[in-house]
Amino acid sequence: MTATSLPPNAAPRVRVRVNRLVLYTVLVALTGLFIGPFGWLILSGLKTPAELAASPVHWLPTQVQWHNFADAFNLIDFLGYARNSLIIALIYATLVTLSSAWVGFGFARLDAPGKKTLFGILIGSMMLPQMITLLPTYLIFAKLGMVDTYWPWVFWGLAAAPYLVFLFRQFFAGLPRELEEAAIVDGCGYGTIFWRIFLPQSWPVLSASFVIAFTWSWGDYIAPQLLLSTDRSTLAVAVMSTYVTSAGTPVANLQAAASVMYVVPILLIFLIAQRGFVAGMSTTGLK
Repeated sequence: MTATSLPPNAAPRVRVRVNRLVLYTVLVALTGLFIGPFGWLILSGLKTPAELAASPVHWLPTQVQWHNFADAFNLIDFLGYARNSLIIALIYATLVTLSSAWVGFGFARLDAPGKKTLFGILIGSMMLPQMITLLPTYLIFAKLGMVDTYWPWVFWGLAAAPYLVFLFRQFFAGLPRELEEAAIVDGCGYGTIFWRIFLPQSWPVLSASFVIAFTWSWGDYIAPQLLLSTDRSTLAVAVMSTYVTSAGTPVANLQAAASVMYVVPILLIFLIAQRGFVAGMSTTGLK
């Protein structure tokens, strides 16, 4: 072997290192792409209105305006709106998670005529934009006297969500038949089998579904704006509609500061439940 020759296994090692370098570079770029908007939102919340309107763009604030966050918090009843959002999100996320689990259990473990057709219709309903059902939904709740109440979120929660039903159906379909067969021999009905055997084993999907549903409800702007009065409205509506001047022009730096505080609870929930969330999303397709 000469001084310049390489060991026989050197070339594969070099290829592995190059592949890892390329992979990490792509991951860092994608991370920056996803984090970039949130970073820009934070910077916008630290600027003055003049800096936000400046051309060319001021990437960094000349002087950090930390008081924007205090002003955004004090200008409205921030905690009151946050409480309304939390109540609605908890009601909806809890009910829709349980109802979707029950429906998913039925599609996965019970046999009935037309089950595949119904499941196909359910999955197809995910393609319907929310705007299509918005007006009929409002008219129904108005006829029932449920406008300006939280009852719509209760009924939406009890009605299950197609995507969450799909997650639970995929998870329950992968559990062995022996579990329910043994329970049936012991005299258990399907209700008992669901509550005492299947549901306790589905904690990864329960965690993922709860986080997804909570995020849906917390971030919803259209339904609260349409159905609730100002006092009962949510933080999403307040952030978009109350930070304005006397002429009706949005105060962008206060909106940005309030939006940062608005996003923080979702980030905390995800960080707390991320292990269950990732496990739930990765196991729903396993047999």
